Amino acid sequence: MPYLCRGLLFALCTLAAAAMPGLVQADALSEITQRGVLRVAVPQDYPPFGSVGTDLKPRGLDIDMAQLIADKLGVKLQLTAVTSANRIPFLTTGKVDLTISSLGKTPEREEVIAFSDKYAPFYMGVYGPADVQVKTPADLAGKSVGLARGALEDIEVSKVAPAGTTVKRFEDNNTSISAFLAGQVQLIASGNATMVVIAEKNPQRPPLLKFKLRDSGCYIGIAKDEAALKAKVNQIIAAAKADGTLNRFVETWLKESLPADF
Repeated sequence: MPYLCRGLLFALCTLAAAAMPGLVQADALSEITQRGVLRVAVPQDYPPFGSVGTDLKPRGLDIDMAQLIADKLGVKLQLTAVTSANRIPFLTTGKVDLTISSLGKTPEREEVIAFSDKYAPFYMGVYGPADVQVKTPADLAGKSVGLARGALEDIEVSKVAPAGTTVKRFEDNNTSISAFLAGQVQLIASGNATMVVIAEKNPQRPPLLKFKLRDSGCYIGIAKDEAALKAKVNQIIAAAKADGTLNRFVETWLKESLPADF
């Protein structure tokens, strides 16, 4: 009889645990603290947010932001390089704890992941040399536009590009930049920060803004239902904004100051 009771008790506990997983599953913030390591997805092909320096070490605004959060949590930082296409899947499959990869917020993405407060300004547009006459999306007809597959600009260009537009999707930002510089595409759709990099590489023919696709911002991606981790990240962002750390990051990497209304 005692064995039956113990078996019944075990079965009831198992059912209760299955019905109320929040009671037995540690939250992500606790897991990070216990592990002593913060795992962050960052870009390696999107300067000045993330790239590999001449010393073969990652560098950029997103790298600095990841290090800041790890330092404030009192843990080590483990970086994982991602592309625009896989930066969200790495988060949703639990390969990383955060995605800090110049990530824009959209209603579609909010159905899949949660977002922190903004940590950097960002807007995207369609850019090209002065001799390519484009002022509105309608002018894209008959033109070729390069962009990174799966990035927010891919979504936005797909919405506004008229029939006759040639959209060339590349696997990462470095490839799309190289294609633009090599003349494989007439225009490039990307973020404002990328244009700083392109202009430095091609000062004789810098890319000019033709029209904006979207005013956005950079947000940190967090797994759904991780309220404690989201609150902690937002606390770190708010403190960094108040003490001037965010502005230093932006001035260093984006060559501008935080907007007054940021």
